[in-house]
Amino acid sequence: MTATAPPRRPSPIPATIVTGFLGAGKTTLIRAMLRQAEGQRIALIINEFGELNIDGETLRTCAAEGCATTQIVELSNGCICCTVADDFLPTLAAILDRSPAPDHIVIETSGLALPQPLVRAFGWPGVRGRVTVDGVVTVVDAAALAAGRFAPDEAALAAQRAGDPGLDHDTPIAELFEDQLACADLVVLTKTDLLAPPAAAKAAARVEAALRPGVRVVRAERGQVPLAILLGQGAGAEDDLARRPSQHEAGGEDHDHEEFESFTLDLPEITDPASFAARVGATIRGHDILRLKGFAAVAGRPMRLALQAVGPRVETFFDRPFAAGEVRTTRLVVIGETGLDRAAIAAALAA
Repeated sequence: MTATAPPRRPSPIPATIVTGFLGAGKTTLIRAMLRQAEGQRIALIINEFGELNIDGETLRTCAAEGCATTQIVELSNGCICCTVADDFLPTLAAILDRSPAPDHIVIETSGLALPQPLVRAFGWPGVRGRVTVDGVVTVVDAAALAAGRFAPDEAALAAQRAGDPGLDHDTPIAELFEDQLACADLVVLTKTDLLAPPAAAKAAARVEAALRPGVRVVRAERGQVPLAILLGQGAGAEDDLARRPSQHEAGGEDHDHEEFESFTLDLPEITDPASFAARVGATIRGHDILRLKGFAAVAGRPMRLALQAVGPRVETFFDRPFAAGEVRTTRLVVIGETGLDRAAIAAALAA
């Protein structure tokens, strides 16, 4: 009698976590990635800190243009790293139960998320063995790094600490940035085209100095990175957490985002995109806003205007026509450190 071989257990589905600070270019990278997917079924989980999911809207537009995706699942109004058990794990399990199963899962974290708790979740019962973290991709805005948005250079930091003996820790932004680098398997350095070559090289060197051995750094314009570099890294990051330290977890801190806040503004149609973008830039500078993004209706124009601002840099483009019956309005998400003067910001943008 011939013995029957036991059925082979399916290989774990690979998942890629795309992390990086607010406005680093995560959505642009994923959009470019989807255009290269060539028939692969890619499931997307998109997380935003604010209640309005701008990134999901942007990627849904890409899907409508023929990008390869099975479905976009949005987790809004909270960082995914803080809602692993309640939001992320049930969402991941539902994706794994699909038939046919996706070929790859891509998770875009909020710009304020710690990647380590998310990686740890892949070892939880119910998902372990069914999915594996193929790689953590950290996206870094080289221009913002060069401008000191994440941390001042070492000389300036030493001078600050010499003047204030009580300054024994980094800013919340610097700590978050360091945690995102510590977890990376690949770093994508964006917006180097906005810097002179020496400044771009200095930004790259600063990133490389913070990484563990073997982590690769690639430069990208408009998110263009070959698919073979982004996917198929085989990191198995859930089994490698000891080499991915988190400042928050090492210090026993809760990452509850009390240092940051966001709110949504609803405004009427605008008349002039250029003057509105200038007003947005002035408001950001006047109120130290970290990130501002959203969509606007322009009087007399059938297309919706997308607006993306990182620090004082403001970019606008028309992304799609308004649908029949769709309300022509302007909706913006504002993110900054806790203490934003919401009334003054709303008044400045509505002026």
